Amino acid sequence: MSQEIEIEYKNLLTRDEFDRLLQHLPFPSTAKKQINYYFETEDFVLAKNKCALRIREKNGKYVLTLKEPHEDGLLETHDELSREEAVSWIQGTIIPKPNIARQLKLKNISLNELVYFGELATARRETEYENVLIVLDYSTYNGTEDFEFELEAPTVSVGKKTFHSILQQFNIPERATPNKIERFFNH
Repeated sequence: MSQEIEIEYKNLLTRDEFDRLLQHLPFPSTAKKQINYYFETEDFVLAKNKCALRIREKNGKYVLTLKEPHEDGLLETHDELSREEAVSWIQGTIIPKPNIARQLKLKNISLNELVYFGELATARRETEYENVLIVLDYSTYNGTEDFEFELEAPTVSVGKKTFHSILQQFNIPERATPNKIERFFNH
């Protein structure tokens, strides 16, 4: 099965803070584009279950991902889609995929209830740094933009330590940061 536990830390940034991290940490000079296409039910059953469902288009590939709460972070379940399948989902014809269908069935959510809500485009820069993956994202959605620092770690202890160290080093206040899908639905 295509599942993984994601341990990540996020912090929204000002444009100045984003530029400082970009200038002083070893991020690549150019960003890679990715687009998230978000799905939900009309009555927001996924959100009520603290779940999120998206298709991510990156490097010409499409991956359907369901994110669910997990004691150490998020449980991510994946299914690959062809371009044609992704377009079909976005246009309202949901093609069942085994891993996602199974996880949704466990939550009593029918594929027929899913509705496409829109997209969020991100210019992403990422690099390995002190045994973690650090990420700078510039995202646009629903007529707004934001800047975000993310850190993905192998363990909670390594993640917390490195995340707080970077924020402190660059004098960036820690901010409560909703994930991208929450920000998308709130704007």
